[in-house]
Amino acid sequence: MKRFHVHAHVEDLQASIAFYTKLFATEPSRVETDYAKWMLEDPRINFAVSTRGSKPGIDHLGIQADSEEELAELKARAQAADMALLDEGETSCCYARSDKYWITDPQGIAWEHYRTLSNIPVFSEKPSAPSEDSACCTASAPRGKPLGIAVKPASSCC
Repeated sequence: MKRFHVHAHVEDLQASIAFYTKLFATEPSRVETDYAKWMLEDPRINFAVSTRGSKPGIDHLGIQADSEEELAELKARAQAADMALLDEGETSCCYARSDKYWITDPQGIAWEHYRTLSNIPVFSEKPSAPSEDSACCTASAPRGKPLGIAVKPASSCC
């Protein structure tokens, strides 16, 4: 079963963790020095916050697939919608290794479709760190920029 994904950039991680823990009535499933994630069942959502990005707010939206077949179905839908697609394949970010691709809607909102393969101990296993002015989890947007956030080519994340 697929899960909706929202990733937001925050300035104060501890304040955000306290707020969302109360809002969701549960502790995050993962907390790191720059990142926190809640895997909620009702509503079924993967909600993540991080301090990586240029300004506070929604970084990107997405759909997390549980299986290779679900991810292939999502990819077929994106292709049927005539959206340009950036296929990253297997990559790592946000403390996870994933198979993923990106699309950008007509308004410039970045959408990440992915399937988590495993957890990893670091935010990203890329040799170079992302710049401070861009969110790690935004890939090269085929149609514009996600929500006004600077987009870096082939940034493998989240």
